[in-house]
Amino acid sequence: MPKITFFTHEGKEFTVEAPVGSTVMEAAIRNSVPGIEAECGGACACATCHVYVDKAWQEKTGEPSPNEEDMLDFAFEVRPNSRLSCQIRLRDEFDGLIVRIPERQG
Repeated sequence: MPKITFFTHEGKEFTVEAPVGSTVMEAAIRNSVPGIEAECGGACACATCHVYVDKAWQEKTGEPSPNEEDMLDFAFEVRPNSRLSCQIRLRDEFDGLIVRIPERQG
């Protein structure tokens, strides 16, 4: 199972494991990582699972889809490495993925 490291806005670190095929958002929710609200449950219908993908991982995780980009318009402090964690589906090669959680969610 891939390991994902979440950093909260306050700098707290949470490293969790999640099965391949699940999403970064699901990994956060199942492991009680603070700061990921996921109000829509992963339907890409809100921006409450917004994360910043570590620059070293941006190419691997890919670009947001057009629908995801539309939802990111509702997020706070969007950056070039912003993604909705519900849209990052885990693969074996994502072992070690690092994401940062913004101060507040959309």
